[in-house]
Amino acid sequence: MSTEQNPSNAPEASPLGKAVAYCDQYAPELLFPIPRSGKRAEIGIGTDLPFTGHDLWNAYEISWLNPRGKPVVAIGTLAVPAISPNLIESKSLKLYFNSFNQTRFESVQRVQETIARDLSAAAGAPVAVHLETLDQRPGRTLGTPEGVLLDTLDIDIDTYEPAPELLSAAGPVVEETLYSHLLKSNCLVTGQPDWGMVVIRYRGPAIDRAGLLRYICSFRTHNEFHEQCVERIFVDMTRQCRPLRLEVWARYTRRGGLDINPWRASEAMPGPGNLGEVRQ
Repeated sequence: MSTEQNPSNAPEASPLGKAVAYCDQYAPELLFPIPRSGKRAEIGIGTDLPFTGHDLWNAYEISWLNPRGKPVVAIGTLAVPAISPNLIESKSLKLYFNSFNQTRFESVQRVQETIARDLSAAAGAPVAVHLETLDQRPGRTLGTPEGVLLDTLDIDIDTYEPAPELLSAAGPVVEETLYSHLLKSNCLVTGQPDWGMVVIRYRGPAIDRAGLLRYICSFRTHNEFHEQCVERIFVDMTRQCRPLRLEVWARYTRRGGLDINPWRASEAMPGPGNLGEVRQ
């Protein structure tokens, strides 16, 4: 399902920042898709995407009733492909999951199939869904990337809106991973802060690390959804640094029982996995 931008599906029409009646009976109509095309057009992306990737969501507040009315609690992972025409607004996803709370399902598999069907319809492309009930004792792995942390650089910063001119690269080809915990942006609708770690993996001329850290910090007062910020970073780095291969991966702090972790790559390759950031 492709959703063209119109007043009914513009971000400001979403349930974000509004008082919304709680619904505890299954209601797929609560999902609010937002077209990716508008924000992509702002950074020069058309129908031919310069990247592959996905948005990996972790959902920690999923519950329903079994056929006898006994509650079941689960955590879920959802992978929304970057090729999908729509992203799914996060508060609407939370409300959608709440609508399962007093609904009876015959099995975990049926719940998983239902969520996959509904999210795929909203996103406009197949969404992979995996649920683990808590009686299975699912594990959660936290860690940090194997790479160079930029945050210890002793530099001055005075720019707090995205400034791609801060990025540069020169010299012989290198292959490295750089990361920072200092990514902060704000919700496009509410202006509330979004905190995250961003990881840059690339092969190409060496990227100026001080400039990269200044660029990451320049998102500090910028209003944009998680997925849009990562795509902006990817496009800016591609244009300014000319890498031969590039991955941009962000892990954002949990909000409302959800964390969102967009990943974009210049070519098809295995994703970074689901290693949690300490603040998640």
